[in-house]
Amino acid sequence: MPDFVPDWKLRQSFADKLSLMYRDEVPAYGDLVELVGEINSSSGETSTHQDSLVRLGDERHGAIRLALPEELNLIRRALRLLGMHPVGYYDLSPAGLPVHSTAFRPLTSSDMERNAFRLFTSLVRLDQISSDSLRKQAEELVAQRAIISPQAMTLIEVGERHGGLTANEGEQFVTSLMDTFRWRGEALSSLRVYEAVIGEHPLVADVVCFPNPHINHLTPRVVDIDQAQSAMLARGLPAKEKIEGPPKRTCPILLRQTAFRALDENVRFPEGTGAASGVHTARFGEIESRGAALTPKGMALYDACLSSGDFSNFPDDWKDLKREQLVWFRYSRTDKPWSGTLNTVQDMSVDELVSAGLINETPMTYEDFLPVSAAGIFRSNLKQNVEFAGGETSNRTAFEQALGGPVHDAMQLYADESEASLEAVIKALKQVETANNA
Repeated sequence: MPDFVPDWKLRQSFADKLSLMYRDEVPAYGDLVELVGEINSSSGETSTHQDSLVRLGDERHGAIRLALPEELNLIRRALRLLGMHPVGYYDLSPAGLPVHSTAFRPLTSSDMERNAFRLFTSLVRLDQISSDSLRKQAEELVAQRAIISPQAMTLIEVGERHGGLTANEGEQFVTSLMDTFRWRGEALSSLRVYEAVIGEHPLVADVVCFPNPHINHLTPRVVDIDQAQSAMLARGLPAKEKIEGPPKRTCPILLRQTAFRALDENVRFPEGTGAASGVHTARFGEIESRGAALTPKGMALYDACLSSGDFSNFPDDWKDLKREQLVWFRYSRTDKPWSGTLNTVQDMSVDELVSAGLINETPMTYEDFLPVSAAGIFRSNLKQNVEFAGGETSNRTAFEQALGGPVHDAMQLYADESEASLEAVIKALKQVETANNA
């Protein structure tokens, strides 16, 4: 059997290389990484986050936009070799954005701790372009795209056939995959067509007028996003006025995001035998702060608070959040010795086990995204504020058909992991009891 490199190591290598590439392409991203690093390292043990500072230092999420169903399928196959799988379905059409999306990420907290990299991936709805002639031009443009290089495609097939990649194959794969997400500064379309598509929707232009799904943003995770927002403004970065997501809380929940405005980037547009120069505005710098994952009951309450604009009814104490079953918790064994009698543990409630100091309960980190926040970030960085008036709304069935399979249910992942951690710790305590009573 060949010695395959673990997928998380490939993911780590990919994330590291992508971060270096994006720093070269968008120098202000380097400023963000330094700012986030300073805030995280100064937080020490006083912060409210539940994850290690090592994880926070490496954590990123990127975002790309795809043009064709077959591109989505190829990205799924490529990212699977990095241990990343599609989680969640996000329909952004109600916010006037002609896309539907998923987030590729590891499925378990242990894999996230090894390397927490996510790729928010959107598929553009070309059928929502209202002009028949412009839609035809867009379809002709994207038909020219080949987003996976021949070398990367060969290695995807090798990995699928053999069940993994060797260290040498893995490094070649990561290096060749980088070209898929690189900013090339060259367009597929003429400047005239680009301007016409911009008039339809700038988000569509960011996809169909370019040869590959360049990274739209690469987001580090910060402990205190309010402090980071102030620091961005102090450094002269054109930050958003509003932080997307829940308000600031003592017990952080879900996801909060902010960004600096998209930058103007020079582009060469093909014009006959020559080229024309223009400017494209789409790529930006974003930072995020993550809190606890909410249960279905918690999400229902959050959505109600979001709708009303009043979050005063949402508890802001971990004990209250646990008692009302609003947050998912992970369980682990403490160092406290246990010499109970047989069957004692199974007669104790979780709260009693926690009070007895036998198990720890830790809020599970929210690993996913919020449609309203995603739409807010997208819209704040579009060159124009354009709405799609026609066309059908996004369709999960069509998206999963393009993907080549169903997306994972994020809520089920949290539930399974919470239950499994509790079962494991109770089993360990029972084994101690059995040994003590033997």
